[in-house]
Amino acid sequence: MRLRSTIEPFVEKDFYLEQFRGRTVLIAVAPAAAADRADLRPLAGTVADLARNETRTLVWWPAVGQPGEQRLLAALGRARGGRKGRAPAPVFRLAPDASADTVRAALWGMTRHERLCVLLALGAREESDFPQHAMSLAAELRVSKLVLLHPGGGLVAAGRAPLSFVDENVLETLLRQGEAEWSGLGDRRPLLVAVREAIRNGVESVNVCAPEGIADELFTYTGSGTLFTRGDYCHVAPLGIDEFAQAERLLERGQREGLLKQRTAEEIAQVLAAGVGASLTAHHLAGVAGLVTAPYARERAGEIVGLYTITRFKGEGIGERLVAYLVAEAERQGLDYVFACTVDERARQFFERLGFEQVAPNEVPADKWSAYDPRRRARVVVLRRQLANRATAVL
Repeated sequence: MRLRSTIEPFVEKDFYLEQFRGRTVLIAVAPAAAADRADLRPLAGTVADLARNETRTLVWWPAVGQPGEQRLLAALGRARGGRKGRAPAPVFRLAPDASADTVRAALWGMTRHERLCVLLALGAREESDFPQHAMSLAAELRVSKLVLLHPGGGLVAAGRAPLSFVDENVLETLLRQGEAEWSGLGDRRPLLVAVREAIRNGVESVNVCAPEGIADELFTYTGSGTLFTRGDYCHVAPLGIDEFAQAERLLERGQREGLLKQRTAEEIAQVLAAGVGASLTAHHLAGVAGLVTAPYARERAGEIVGLYTITRFKGEGIGERLVAYLVAEAERQGLDYVFACTVDERARQFFERLGFEQVAPNEVPADKWSAYDPRRRARVVVLRRQLANRATAVL
């Protein structure tokens, strides 16, 4: 029986919306971004997308005056469709002395059916009030994600590229005495301290970006700001069937970029069945790979296939973790060696750093080349790693 292809056109936005569905996102706007005549359409459009996605969305807005509040509500109304008779987004006036239990109960009542609520922070008017007030609220609510919108955007270290991703360990390093200043981030130290406290108090992840870049930050692989996560940010484990759709989209993306070979629906199903995923904070699938062994049982070999990591996390060790897991699994199964094939020079260098050696095509199972695309084979590089053959190796 031939499986019908179920791969849909890859849409990064849909990939992330799936991960946000059913969860709570708190978006906090800095007074500097709320007080001026900034374009609120990017914020409003993102909020509308999240709310339509069944994501409970809370917009923390500083008390910068009634005109600013009215502009926000108008922008949200337009983005949500503005149908006649539709009630505007509910507003909860967040008093500075309100107890955590009172706030939690009130917000649950307001968002139980309406997935959007604007939180007017009555005690936060000055830039110095940001982001501590929003961070404290996020910790009290134990939200999954906190997004901080500030005109300064994400972190940019002195003389370096923007810092797209910072785990808790890197954050601790930056907060050592003088480290933030040496890195050109001295003016962001209060922000870094607040982020650390939010993560320590249960917030899974924090994004910092400019208001106009919020959609790119939340819905694309490259992002526009900085994503902060807990220290135990990466977990590698076999893919569950509920993760197959997301993993399939990653494989499709790799195929479109020419990094992965084109596979039929049956072949993709085999990769997923033998696949592992690297997840961040238990919700962000950041990379996938698979270990195919069945066709090479006679040679006691395994092939690492479908290795692909999200752009934002390249260079963060995700690929290394995936390969290490698969190598350990191959040793546990008692295989003699694993191999990988690639047409990408960076991928070749990556595997060589992990102990793989370039070999001739005839040094891996002949079944690998059955019905293989001749044009791709002319360009492919084969890399092989001999194993210790420790059947009792522990993952």
